[in-house]
Amino acid sequence: MLKLSAVALGAGLLSGCRMRAGQPPLPIAVPWEMKSLSSAKTKVERLADGRLRFSIRHEVLAGVIPAMLVWWFNNMDGTLRIGDVDVPRYRVWHPRDHVALTYLRPGLDGRKFSTGARIRIQEFFGADPRHRVDIVDDVGFLDETGFNHSFSVAGHRVASMDYTFTPVAGGTRYENSATVGIDRPALLRVLVNHAIRPWLFPEQMGRAWLKHNVEEVGNFQFFLPALYAAETSTRAR
Repeated sequence: MLKLSAVALGAGLLSGCRMRAGQPPLPIAVPWEMKSLSSAKTKVERLADGRLRFSIRHEVLAGVIPAMLVWWFNNMDGTLRIGDVDVPRYRVWHPRDHVALTYLRPGLDGRKFSTGARIRIQEFFGADPRHRVDIVDDVGFLDETGFNHSFSVAGHRVASMDYTFTPVAGGTRYENSATVGIDRPALLRVLVNHAIRPWLFPEQMGRAWLKHNVEEVGNFQFFLPALYAAETSTRAR
């Protein structure tokens, strides 16, 4: 059983975590400069069970409140006008690295992004073909305190993304982490965390994700308040 689980898990990781050969899309020109990695506090930890955790404490998102973030994750489809061009919103969120976000299954409450929802994420970290991702994740929850989504293979969670939103003066404190590897069972944990995980999601890729995530989260303050105001005021009429 363990051998079969390991084979299934390895095959699932191969098909899910790394995309097939391809190139990043051409970048979109936006009227702001993305934040630098140094604007946030980041940490890389190797946990006792062999998993890797990449954590970020972002600079305060000026003018962004948690309600806007909850709205955004349910409305990442559609477009946003940049100059004279209507651009997919997901690409605006990271104009260099993002390819597409697809809502595959609604959540238990009918929203696109809530408990039980499933999403497909396609992107490159650092616009680098070596760090291309095409993954289908399940959403654990989303509310004004934060959210979670994770990737599982053969019943084992192999990657978890955890986020917290804290209202502060002038905006929101946004903190998040990506934890890669499994925590049980013991024998499979050793195989995955020490043999498969370093090959499929090496530390270098995680560090590329840190920069990618600082940039995309930092972009919220440049477009989300205005988009949220326009969209919610229109719907309220």
